[in-house]
Amino acid sequence: MQRLRFFILLSLSVWITGCMMGPDYIKPEINAPDAFLFQEKEAVEAADMDWWKQFNDPILDNLIAEALANNKNVRIAAANVEQAQATLMQARSPMFPQVGYGGAGTRQRISESSTGALLPENPYDSFQAAASATWEMDLWGRIRRLSESARADLLATEEARQGVILSLVSSTAGTYLQLLGLDEQLAISKQSLATYDESVKLFENQYAYGQVSQMTVEQARTQYETAAAAIPQIELQIVQTENALSILLGRYPGPIARRRALDHLMMPEVPAGLPSDVLAGRPDIRQAEQTLIALNARIGAAKALYFPSISLTGDFGYASSDLSDLFEGRSRLWSYSGSLTGPIFSGGAIYAQVKQAEAARKAALINYELSIQNAFADVENALVARRKLAEKVAAEARLVKAGKEYARLAQLQYDGGYAPYSTILQAQQQLFPAELTYAQTRASLFSAMVDIYKAMGGGWISEADRMTPQAKAE
Repeated sequence: MQRLRFFILLSLSVWITGCMMGPDYIKPEINAPDAFLFQEKEAVEAADMDWWKQFNDPILDNLIAEALANNKNVRIAAANVEQAQATLMQARSPMFPQVGYGGAGTRQRISESSTGALLPENPYDSFQAAASATWEMDLWGRIRRLSESARADLLATEEARQGVILSLVSSTAGTYLQLLGLDEQLAISKQSLATYDESVKLFENQYAYGQVSQMTVEQARTQYETAAAAIPQIELQIVQTENALSILLGRYPGPIARRRALDHLMMPEVPAGLPSDVLAGRPDIRQAEQTLIALNARIGAAKALYFPSISLTGDFGYASSDLSDLFEGRSRLWSYSGSLTGPIFSGGAIYAQVKQAEAARKAALINYELSIQNAFADVENALVARRKLAEKVAAEARLVKAGKEYARLAQLQYDGGYAPYSTILQAQQQLFPAELTYAQTRASLFSAMVDIYKAMGGGWISEADRMTPQAKAE
C-alpha cells in the first residue's frame, strides 16, 4: 500500500506540473477608430439605462416586460445555456478519478469430461463484490484544453442569449413604434376619406341642379376612391404588424392594445459612446471572441494526441464461493496497475485533426474581426440614419404645412369662382400622400433611436436580463 500511495502522489505531482499543448489564447490587436463619424455633440450617457422608458409609454414598457418573460427564442437560448453547462461538466469529468462498483453472483456446472479432473463441488457457486477506479493522467493538457474549450463554448452560448435579449427588446420596441405609425396613417386616410366623401356628395347635388359638370363629380370621386384604396392596405399592414408583435410577446396572433398616439411619445436622448464601449457592450462581439478562445484551445487538445496516454486502474473487493463468507478477510482481493498507450502510425489522422483545429481558429479570428467591423458599421448607419431622418421629418413637416395652406387657398379661390375644381384636386392630391409620408417618416425616426441603442449595446442588456427566465454561465 505504501508503494501505491507513492505512485499516486508521484502521478499527481507529474499531472499538476504537466505541460499544456497548443497555444495559449492572446487577445487579438484591434485597430478600432477613435470616434464615430456621426456622433452627436448633444449625446448623453444613457446606454446603460432602460432606454425604452424614455418614450414615456407605459404600454411599451409592459410589452417589453412581457416579451422578456415569455418570448420563445429567449427560452430556447436559456435552454442552450443549460446544455452548454452540462457539456462543460462532461468535459471536466475525466480530470477526476472515475469510481464505480459492481457485484455478481453465479452458479454453474462445468463438464467434468472436458476438464479431466474432478472438482470438489460441481456445480459450484461464485460471489463477487468490488469497487474500481480509473484515472487518466492529463500530462499533456488534453483534458484541460477540452475543458477550456467547453467553458468558452458555454460563455459564447451565454453571449448568444444576451444577443437574443438585445434583439428582442429592440424588435419589440421597433415593431410597436411601427404599429403606432400605421395607426396614424390609417387615421389620416380615414379623415381624408371623410372629407372627400363630403365633396363627392356636394358635387353630386350640384350636378343634379346643373351647377357643375359631370367631370367635376368624377374628379371628386377619383380622389375619394384613391383614399379608399389606401385604407385596406394600411389595415392589412396593421394586422400583420400586430401578429408579428404577438409572436415576440410569446402570444398567439391577435390584436395589440395601445393608448397613446405617435404624437404623445417622447423622443429618447442620443446615447454617447466610444468604439471601446461597443467592443465591451455588444454580445455578438463577445460571443465571437469566446468562440475564438474555444477553437484556440482545441488546437492543444488535438496536438496532445501525438503523445502517450497514461491511465491508472485499481480494484478492491471480495470474492467467495460462499455468500456467507463474502466479506471475510480471507475473501478480500485487490489490484492496481498502470497503462501507457500512444500512436505510432495513424495514417495522418492526428495531423489532420491539428490542421482542422488550426483552420477553424483562423476562420474564427476572421469572423471576430468581421463582427467588430459590422458592429461599427451598425453604429455609424444608425447614427447617420437618425440625423438624416430628423432632417427629413423637418422638411416633410414644412411640406405638409405648405400643402395644407395650398389646399385652403385653393378652396377659397374655388368658392369665390376664381379657380376651377381641378386646383383643389391638385392641392389635395399633393397633401394626402405628403401626410402619409410624414407619419411614416416620424415613426422611422423613433425606430432609428431604437437602432442606435441596439447597435451600441451596453449595460441595459443586463437590466433587461433580470426580467427573463434565468440560465446563466457559471
